[in-house]
Amino acid sequence: MSTRQRIILIVLAALLVLSMLVAVQAGAVHIPPGAFFSSIATSLGLSIGEHTLMQYAVLMVVRLPRVIVSLLAGAALATGGTAMQALFRNPLADPSIIGISSGAALMAAVAIVMTHWANVIFGGWASTLSLPIAAFIGAVGTTFLVFGIAREGRRTNVAAMLLAGVAIAALTGAITGLLTFTANDSQLRSIVFWMLGSLGGADLNAVWVLLVAVPIPLIILLRMHKPLNALALGEDQARHIGVNAEAMKRIVVLCTALMVGATVALCGVIGFVGLVVPHMLRIAGGADNRFLLPASALGGAVLLCLADTLARTVAAPAEVPIGVITALCGAPVFLYLLVRRKRSLQFA
Repeated sequence: MSTRQRIILIVLAALLVLSMLVAVQAGAVHIPPGAFFSSIATSLGLSIGEHTLMQYAVLMVVRLPRVIVSLLAGAALATGGTAMQALFRNPLADPSIIGISSGAALMAAVAIVMTHWANVIFGGWASTLSLPIAAFIGAVGTTFLVFGIAREGRRTNVAAMLLAGVAIAALTGAITGLLTFTANDSQLRSIVFWMLGSLGGADLNAVWVLLVAVPIPLIILLRMHKPLNALALGEDQARHIGVNAEAMKRIVVLCTALMVGATVALCGVIGFVGLVVPHMLRIAGGADNRFLLPASALGGAVLLCLADTLARTVAAPAEVPIGVITALCGAPVFLYLLVRRKRSLQFA
């Protein structure tokens, strides 16, 4: 890893800490650094500094879980995008290309439209659990469907997986549109708001779900940098140097489906993170996945944490959908870097 890449990683790590501190302070109830560290100390059974009961309650119940969710979700989306771009050797790939977002959106729309019947059959708990469970099933289910379509005996055709992903996304999008057309006004608002993404429902339960679903697949993907670099030469060349391409495809797709599926199920469809973060870091530091995978995890966490802070403060007390913020903030920067460096672009 070059000196430039190490410097970028250090800067991203510093930005991660800074963005977290900014996020926990900003909001209707201001929490200064002293009150933040005092609240954390109190939660650990220590008595350091001063804070009010309101500051402690807001931090521990509302704000800190939301910040942790934003960090985990951002890391999952960006790293999943990097892995998909390396797997497909396509700079336009992101997790949605294997049906994660479209499948989750379809099942979320089904859950929203069928909420009344779910309550009748299963009871009141269904109204809170049916949507994330259905979205996760849709995300993982469509991913395995795309992967199954692309199988040729014992091999997986990457080009067929790409085309199957496009076709499945079109089909699920059409069914989602049909459900949206038949939904009433309340259901329609819920579907649209969910598909624009939001971290408004982040709580301790969401934190625990993402702590189970994200770190292990993320670590596995970070350790896949060598075979993903080899895949840039082509599948045949990768096999000649000892890379088990088929096993690598299964691992990459499964890990991406699990962590991004859980993220989409809890936070809705948050676009652009899995596409723009790897591109920006590739332009800044090169296409070596040994650098690009950890840098994307850090960069995605920073981007989503700051975007969520902006989403809940810029129009307070209303909340702007976070998917709108990520696109509005990320696209201009991405275009600027692209125009500046378009002659020297190289993709792994």
